Amino acid sequence: MSLDWTMFSDGELATLSIAGRQAAFAEIMRRYREPVFRLARGVVGETDEALDLVQETFVAAHQALPRYDPQRAMKAWLSTIAINKCRDWARRRAVRRLFSLAAPLDGRTDMVADDRVPIDDAAADRQELDRVTRAIATLPMTLREPLVLRTIEGLTQAETAGILGISQKAVETRLYRARARLLEKLNAKPRVGDLSRVR
Repeated sequence: MSLDWTMFSDGELATLSIAGRQAAFAEIMRRYREPVFRLARGVVGETDEALDLVQETFVAAHQALPRYDPQRAMKAWLSTIAINKCRDWARRRAVRRLFSLAAPLDGRTDMVADDRVPIDDAAADRQELDRVTRAIATLPMTLREPLVLRTIEGLTQAETAGILGISQKAVETRLYRARARLLEKLNAKPRVGDLSRVR
């Protein structure tokens, strides 16, 4: 007879995972992979990178389980790990960008990213979601993180403040600024210099 892992609390699953029950950690992943993915995609703006960050988040979480406090919400704990993985990703990307700008291109165009959205006639709403996701990804990390945690993940202001290590008032201020900037970006018309990107 197999156990019904869905009946266990997050704290019990963490304890059983530490004791070596792989199915217990698999249940944690089943419960939280979607929220962690939405968080990562919201912060980095790229689906493939977000999938990699989900994997990195759960690997790090598995290693850190002995330090998990069962009194803390598992979603908030995993969100903290995911935010840290997103920050690491942003630092690595900045370094890669710096080196790519310093390296001679030698006429190679495969190093230049194509930021055009692929056209999918069957899903205009998908295009809009991609447009919003890309716009969120252009926000500074200090504005992007609270926006994703509060708006996309639905965490409370207190949980968001705890994850980011800032005050609740700072969360409120950053959220206000993030929404204002996002609205500006989404309503902005392409400038003449930007027309070369639209083909």
